[in-house]
Amino acid sequence: MPELPEVETVRRDMHEHLLGCKILDIEIKNDACIKCPDTATFIAALKGKTFTDTGREGKYLRLFLDDESTLTVHLRMTGRIIYTPSTTPHREHTHIIFKLSDGAELRYSDTRRFGCLWWQQKGEEDCTGAQNLGLEPLDESFCAEYLIKTLGKRKMPVKSAILDQRAVAGLGNIYADEVLFISGISPTRPAADISTEEWQRLAENMRSVLLDAIENRGTTFSDFLDGEGKIGSNQHFLRVYGKKHQPCPTCNTELQYQKVGGRGTVHCPNCQK
Repeated sequence: MPELPEVETVRRDMHEHLLGCKILDIEIKNDACIKCPDTATFIAALKGKTFTDTGREGKYLRLFLDDESTLTVHLRMTGRIIYTPSTTPHREHTHIIFKLSDGAELRYSDTRRFGCLWWQQKGEEDCTGAQNLGLEPLDESFCAEYLIKTLGKRKMPVKSAILDQRAVAGLGNIYADEVLFISGISPTRPAADISTEEWQRLAENMRSVLLDAIENRGTTFSDFLDGEGKIGSNQHFLRVYGKKHQPCPTCNTELQYQKVGGRGTVHCPNCQK
């Protein structure tokens, strides 16, 4: 699933290419991903509008328009939104095509069709779910004290706790494994047992891991492509995620795999006591 670094990479690409582009027409091949409003209203509302800015909240991509309305995209598992020349052959599972005034197209594709798009007028109640997000690790207010206040009394495994988007927005399975490894904390430890010093390490490492992944333009294993249809490179820098039974990069102990809160988890039993 695209996490904060992947969505931020796409946002930066959209910011470079979309600003000032007008939507001339919209072709809908499958409207299952349009969650609000109905398809006819969606097309009528967006046609003729011009992109003016971009934003991101956690894993939600925001595309702002000249009438102060917003197109919100959540890529979920396999969604892709790509700015591409109109002459580029369509990828399989392309569901929505925005034809742009510069001759290019903005295409949304999704193999598993879990992704969502919403259009909302200014002042309209947010129906995307983004209003329930907690702070993200890149926020200036994000710190150990925030984590202690939000998660410090929970008895669930710390990995499950930091994956709660209502507490830590944008962090997903890939980067949770990486952060816990760098912090030397077992993913199965109850959040309530984490010390203040450990919460401090977690807060700092969440920020650094996500910033590094953004610098590397996201992690691509199979589905993620950036806003130009290219793969990321952060997969080459991962320490433990996806490396079960391989030697730990620090101590050479065999990395262990287990399910934590239903999520596949890799950790070092020696470095993460």
